[in-house]
Amino acid sequence: MKTEISYRFESSQVANRFLHELKDWPVNDVKTRLFNGGDSVKVSYEYDESGFDYTVAELDDLAEQHGGQEVSS
Repeated sequence: MKTEISYRFESSQVANRFLHELKDWPVNDVKTRLFNGGDSVKVSYEYDESGFDYTVAELDDLAEQHGGQEVSS
């Protein structure tokens, strides 16, 4: 099942740092793109239905480290 989650950051520079950190992210194979003027990042990935999927929690933690927060897309 495909899952999407969006994060907003204080600037496009910070959003780009977050995006680039996800390029070789070891937790899950995610696809990313900038939107909303470049200060937001949309992340999509395949949800692992075999058990509890920690991807969202890990994404939230990483976004928080960059000063970002989840937003409705």
